[in-house]
Amino acid sequence: MVSVVNDSCVKCKSCADVCPVGAFHEAENQLVVNPDVCIDCGVCISECPQEAICNDGEADDKWVQFNEEQAKSCPCVND
Repeated sequence: MVSVVNDSCVKCKSCADVCPVGAFHEAENQLVVNPDVCIDCGVCISECPQEAICNDGEADDKWVQFNEEQAKSCPCVND
């Protein structure tokens, strides 16, 4: 399972700051997780002050798909 960001994200980047593998990408209105990079460590989930991140087993399918699609076309936060 990987982490998934939903529309509660306010782009504070607390999650990206603690991500050990740089899986976060910046979409137009929120951050998203690249599922090909995420190692499912869960650090970002506990760090998010908006509770906008969960694992893909708990996320709505539309957010799983949105994260995957957006991560391919958005710049990495840590670049």
